[in-house]
Amino acid sequence: MALGEKGSSGNFRTTRWTIVQRSKGECEEARVALGDLCEAYWEPVFLFLRSSGRNDDESRELAQSFFEKVLSAGGGFGGADQERGKFRSYLLGALKNFLSERRRYETREKRGSGAYHASIETGGFDGMAMEIGDDAADLAGIYFDQQWAQTVLVRATKMMQREYEEKGKGKQLEVLMPWLSSGRVEKAQSEAARELGLRVGAVKVLIHRMRQRLGELIRGEVAQTVNDGADIDEEVRYLIEVIGSGK
Repeated sequence: MALGEKGSSGNFRTTRWTIVQRSKGECEEARVALGDLCEAYWEPVFLFLRSSGRNDDESRELAQSFFEKVLSAGGGFGGADQERGKFRSYLLGALKNFLSERRRYETREKRGSGAYHASIETGGFDGMAMEIGDDAADLAGIYFDQQWAQTVLVRATKMMQREYEEKGKGKQLEVLMPWLSSGRVEKAQSEAARELGLRVGAVKVLIHRMRQRLGELIRGEVAQTVNDGADIDEEVRYLIEVIGSGK
């Protein structure tokens, strides 16, 4: 059963982010879970850094340093926002704090002081400082969420592609993929039906099933990054919204 699905008791299964939060990163299971999540969502962090005016090399170096701090932080989850309970929120708050402390360190270095020890505590999101102005920081945060949403969609789509290829139905998915998005499709379904050697009615059924499956995979991906199963629908709606706002 995939993450995010309901078990026989009606409760959502424990997610990787929940494991990390509950253990505060102190056990091997939590470290593995956190490592998997960081690897999965490296791209939004890198693109967030690049969108702030840095070049690729600097953004990559900063992202690497940040994740090294996160993965070696152990009990640093004490400041995570328990009410919001989303790995997305935690990671962005931790990244902002990392950048703020790094900026302060670089300022001290210019004055000839001390070693650099960045904290990733994330209590107090609202007061988090950035090395760019407040308006720019807000825009960068929105950009981060848009990239996060795209990453969720891409990961779910790749899982679906693997499933269809394993069943020998990769051609079906390739031809019908345009109808899985909310955008306008120039190609007629009758043309797709001819290409697949199917009736139009059968194509409509396949598209419906594909949309359902993609939705399930997206929910499963989101379930790994929220603290409570009840938050899944809210997070999915938000990610769909920010994808739409980025068009």
